[in-house]
Amino acid sequence: MGVALHAPERGAAFAALGLIPALVRAVTQEGYEIPTPIQVQAVPEVLGGHDLLATAQTGTGKTAAFLLPILQRLSGKKSNAIRALILSPTRELAAQIAERADAYGRHLGLRNAVIYGGVGQGAQEQAIRRGIDVLVATPGRLLDLMGQGLIKLGSVEHFVLDEADRMFDMGFVQDVRRVVAVLPKERQTLLFSATMPRDVVELSRSILRNPRRIAVTPQETSAKTVSQSLYLVQKQQKGQLLQHLLAGEAMTRTIVFTRTKHGANRVSDALLRRGIGAAAIHGNKSQSARVRALDAFKRGTLPVLVATDIAARGIDVDEVSHVVNYDLPNVPESYVHRIGRTGRAGASGHAISFCEPDERSELHAIERLLGHRIPLLTAELPPLPPEPPRAEQPRSGNAGGREMQGSRDGGRPGGNGVRSFRPAGQGGGRRGGGGGGGGGGQRRRGPAR
Repeated sequence: MGVALHAPERGAAFAALGLIPALVRAVTQEGYEIPTPIQVQAVPEVLGGHDLLATAQTGTGKTAAFLLPILQRLSGKKSNAIRALILSPTRELAAQIAERADAYGRHLGLRNAVIYGGVGQGAQEQAIRRGIDVLVATPGRLLDLMGQGLIKLGSVEHFVLDEADRMFDMGFVQDVRRVVAVLPKERQTLLFSATMPRDVVELSRSILRNPRRIAVTPQETSAKTVSQSLYLVQKQQKGQLLQHLLAGEAMTRTIVFTRTKHGANRVSDALLRRGIGAAAIHGNKSQSARVRALDAFKRGTLPVLVATDIAARGIDVDEVSHVVNYDLPNVPESYVHRIGRTGRAGASGHAISFCEPDERSELHAIERLLGHRIPLLTAELPPLPPEPPRAEQPRSGNAGGREMQGSRDGGRPGGNGVRSFRPAGQGGGRRGGGGGGGGGGQRRRGPAR
């Protein structure tokens, strides 16, 4: 008679981190089996009560790395006060963290809530009155409700500052300091970030006590799973090049990044006029419009999402095939965060950047940060058909359709190819480099976020 062989128990790798059965059951129900490197390193440290300064690429499971141990430390205790506070720079990231807290804590009986601006506060007030164990918040709305006397933070035991570098980018650092000033001195503080610039290090020194330091990937590098490429293109050709690329079958779910809100609207409108499903999200859009666009993008019914850097962090969408930098970012670190929207959870992804002559300095800064040159591509662009008539009266100034018209190359609209230029200090034969650092490791629909 043969000896029966049994497969390892599902969730055993998470149990080995010290997580209780209720949490292990929750993560296995979510389909996760293998912790990511940031989870392997961070979970035991948080369970041990240590402050933490953690650096990890986006898409490698940072959310679960702090949520799972915090939920465990809160389990089995009853309280009517907020015991864990998680600060997030954007509404979308806050909503995502709260959704994960609900999923991971489904067997614990804890009460979680999320508050952010851009919506009425009535439902948020009701959640506060019912009692909250874990509160996820954006800084502005949190301070507003604190000022109204609706939120008290005197019982917070665990404080998480997520995407700390983004807090600086968005000018939230003074708000963060105001929140920290009212927190109990005896607390556990966790600071997570994809990059660790000097400002964040200085902030960490003022709010952390003898922290453990974790860095699972080299700082400020791009994911190994993301291929990068570059087109040198005249400004008036960007729209034509984008449409040409989107016509390819490989671009199934694409995020296009622009530098300005107006630019996002203009690109989205131009794509819609060409029959390409697209929607814009940025700070001037209502929260309901942003939620609708993101939901459609996640479902796959909207193939193109056009966004400003508000979406460069925390948008947890599986199977984003491509990121297109329609405009290069002014801050080189933002390039890393943008392209981190693809190639997540070990899957392959592609980042394509457009660089016009006026963006040469931004390109050089990005390549210095990466430590290599981005491979250069060329494209032969067919002439575009005439613009379809617009239903509404054109606006004065630079109408959206202009972005999709061809270049004035030799007087021929559309031209036959992308006219490249030679950035200062570069020869004609650019050599491309590979991708930078990496992370991840857990595969199914994605890592435990």
